[in-house]
Amino acid sequence: MSSFRSTIASITLMKPQEQKAALAAFGMVFMLMAAYFILRPVRDAMASDWTDTELSRLWNLQFFLSLGVVGLYGFAVSRVPFRYLMPAIYGAFALTFLLFYLVTPLLSQRTRVEKGFYLWVTVFSLLNISAFWSFMSDTFTQDQARRLFPFISAGASAGAMMGPTIPLLFSQRLGPDSLMVIASVALLLVIPMAICLGRAKAAAAVASSPERDRRDHSMGGPWWSGFRDTLRNRYLLGMAVFILLYVFVGSFVYFQQKNILAEFTRAERASILGGIDWGVNLLTFVFAFAVTGRMVGRLGMGLTLASVPLVLVVGLGVLAFAPVLTVLLGLQVARRVGNYSVTRPAREMLFTEVSQEERFKAKPVIDVVVYRGGDAVSASLFALLTDGLGLGIAVVSLAGALIAALWAGMGMQLGRQYRSQRMGSSTHPV
Repeated sequence: MSSFRSTIASITLMKPQEQKAALAAFGMVFMLMAAYFILRPVRDAMASDWTDTELSRLWNLQFFLSLGVVGLYGFAVSRVPFRYLMPAIYGAFALTFLLFYLVTPLLSQRTRVEKGFYLWVTVFSLLNISAFWSFMSDTFTQDQARRLFPFISAGASAGAMMGPTIPLLFSQRLGPDSLMVIASVALLLVIPMAICLGRAKAAAAVASSPERDRRDHSMGGPWWSGFRDTLRNRYLLGMAVFILLYVFVGSFVYFQQKNILAEFTRAERASILGGIDWGVNLLTFVFAFAVTGRMVGRLGMGLTLASVPLVLVVGLGVLAFAPVLTVLLGLQVARRVGNYSVTRPAREMLFTEVSQEERFKAKPVIDVVVYRGGDAVSASLFALLTDGLGLGIAVVSLAGALIAALWAGMGMQLGRQYRSQRMGSSTHPV
C-alpha cells in the first residue's frame, strides 16, 4: 500500500497528508460523472428526433430554467448549513430522475415529458458539477489546487468512462428509460462521500484555527449576490466571457453531431454516443492524471487556458476546407478531451482566488446561467444559419474558428488576471 501511495504521489505531485481528502474528492466526482454519462446518451438520443429549430427553442428555455434554478440554489446557500447542502442537492436530483422513470410510461404525451427530461438533465449536468467544484475550491488552497485538481479531474474522467459503458452494453437490452434508475442509484452513493469530505474539511479547519466556531453555519447574504458580483468583478466577468466563447464553439459542433446521427434509431444512437464518450474519457483520464498539473506550473495559467482554443482554431479551419465526417469526429474528440483534462481543471483553479461567497454564489451563475445563455444564443444562431439561410458546415466552421481565436485571447487575459489575484492572496489549508 505504501508503494502504491508513493507511486501516486510521484505521478500526481500529491503530498502524503493530502491523499485522504484527494481520494475522497476523486471518488465523489467519479460517481457524479458516472451518473451524468449514464443519462447523457439517453438525453442526446432523444434530440435527434427533433429539428434544429425545436432544439434551439429548448436551449432558449434552458436559459430561463437555469435562472430559476441558480436563484433557488443561491437562496439555499444563504440559508442552509454547508454540511446539509451537498447531500441535499444530489439527493434531490436522484429523486427527480426516479420520478421521470416512473411517470413517463403513464402519460400519453410522451414527447413533452421527454423534452422536460432533456431540459432537466442539462441543468443537472452543469449545476451538480459547479456545486462540486465550489466545494473543492473552498476545501483546497491555491497551491493544492494546482497540484490536486488535475488528479481530481481524472476522477471525473474515470467516472465518465464508467458511465457510458452502461448504455453501451445495456441500452438496447434494458431500454433507455431504465438507465434513469441506475443513474439515480449512483447519485445516492455520492451522498455519504460528500458527508465524509465535509467532515474532513471541517476538522482540518478547526485544527488550523482552534478558536474557530465548530458549528457549520450557512453563508447568509442575499440570494442574488452571485449575479451582482459576476457583473461587478472584472475577474469573474472575464471567466463568464471565457465560458461564453467556449459554449459558442461547442454548440456548433454539437448540432452537426446531432444531424449526423438522425438516421439511426434511439437505441443505436445511445450506444454510439456511449462508445464515443467512453473513448473520449479514456484519453482524458490518461492526460489529466499525469500531465495537466505540470502544464500550469510550466506554461503558466494563460497558455494553459489558451492551449485548447488554439488547437480548435486549427481544427475548425481544416474542417472548413475538408467538411467530412472523420474530421468532424476528430475535432469533437479533441475539443472534449482538451476541455475535460486541461481547460476545466485550470478554470477551476481560478476560483481559489475569490471569496467564499463568490465561490458558492457567483460560480453557479457563470457555470449555469452564462453557459445556458450562451447555449440559447448559439443555438438560435445555428438554426438561423442552417434552417434559415441554408448554409453548410464550411461557413459555420470558419465562424467557429474566429470565435475560438477570441476564446484563446480571453484565456491569456485570464492568466494575467490570475497572477494579479495571487498577489496578496491568503491561503486556507485543508
